[in-house]
This record gives sequence, C-alpha cells and structure tokens, in this order.
Amino acid sequence: MSTVIVVVVAVLALVGLVFSVSGAVGILRMPDVYCRIQCSSKTITMGALPALVALVVGEGFESAYAARALIVAALLLTVNPAASHALARAAYRAGVPMWDGAVRDDVKAMKAAEAEDADHRHGDRPEDRREGEHDD
Repeated sequence: MSTVIVVVVAVLALVGLVFSVSGAVGILRMPDVYCRIQCSSKTITMGALPALVALVVGEGFESAYAARALIVAALLLTVNPAASHALARAAYRAGVPMWDGAVRDDVKAMKAAEAEDADHRHGDRPEDRREGEHDD
C-alpha cells in the first residue's frame, strides 16, 4: 500500500473518530431528547461515513469490502434521517417536553394557528356572535 493511501485512510478514520467522539459527548451533555436525537444522527452520519470510505480506500475499490461498505453508506444516508425524524416525531406526539431554553416550538404554533383559523371560519369566536346570543 502506498504512503498516500495510508495517509488518506488515516485522515478519514481520524475524521470519523472526531465526529463520533463529539457526537457521544453531545449525547451525554444535551438537555433534551430532541437535541440528543440530533447528536446521535450526526454521530452516525459523520462518524460512520468517513470510516466506511477509509475502508473502501484502504482495501481497494474492487474488493468485497468496498461493495459492502458502499451499500452500508448508502443505507445510512437514506435510513438515518428518516429514522431520526420518526423518533423525534414520536417523542413529540407522546408529549416529551422540549428543553425550557428551546427557542420556539413551530409545530405547536402551527397547530394553534390552525385552530384559530378553524374557529374563525365556523364563527365560534365570541366576538362573531350577534347580540342576544350567548353560551348556554
């Protein structure tokens, strides 16, 4: 194996290691489940992909390892975002609270706006009632 290939493999493996360690630290330090999901997603994507590319470069493009590593990389790129989204959505629907320091909750704001719009369309607002009408 040439020196250039060894250096490329070492750099790719180091990049994967750095992202994996930073993601693991983030999972431990993040305040809520949503931030931890983001950290775990980053760890899987940016930690595993450079390691898989290092394997392909180190073993050669025509080896049995290369084909398997590229298949795993393609699956990681497609399944990981979908799985992270599904996990975060399930946590939100189950009522897992967001961190108090979170900037905003877009889904909650969107649902409130939709409910207000539905009330307005159906005339359920008290100011839309005619004089003499009241709640019983």
